[in-house]
Amino acid sequence: MKDRKNLVALICAAVVMGMTGAAFAAVPLYRLFCQVTGFDGTVKKAESAPTQILDQSVLIRFDTNVRNLPMDFKAEQVSQRVRIGETGMAYFKVTNTSDQPIHATAAYNVVPERAGPYFQKLQCFCFEGQEIGPGETKEFPVQYFVAPEIATDAESKGVREITLSYTFFPTKGFQQAASGQSATGKAG
Repeated sequence: MKDRKNLVALICAAVVMGMTGAAFAAVPLYRLFCQVTGFDGTVKKAESAPTQILDQSVLIRFDTNVRNLPMDFKAEQVSQRVRIGETGMAYFKVTNTSDQPIHATAAYNVVPERAGPYFQKLQCFCFEGQEIGPGETKEFPVQYFVAPEIATDAESKGVREITLSYTFFPTKGFQQAASGQSATGKAG
């Protein structure tokens, strides 16, 4: 009987540990799924820009938000017009308005959602922990394009305006890179 109780306790402990591990893995796995598929308006990461540039253009609007952080966050341009297939570059500035360092991460999405699979980024500061010192301003680039396939997809054929929205939120347990800088941020 004692062996059976020990076995049940061991199974329960393994299940609790497995469920805890699954809970921590769920967010990164969902993020990876969304980035690979463009699901839910999530922008895909591309390895290279398309070779085909169409005569049709799309207006890209930039939206910035901050969730529970003492910082100013804005795009240097409110919008850009790019031809489909052309590489665009946008810059975002963030300023820590407090007297304490801020650890934050930016997440993004695209509206309309049906444009998500076609709006792709080559360089982005999203989903990377950032440390912004007291009073410090950093500039972050985003290099992107709208894939030419958007023009022939029946679901997204009429899209002429896309909004790229970023939200900075606090990150707990952030580990600063050994260099003291993020991979994409420049001290300002």
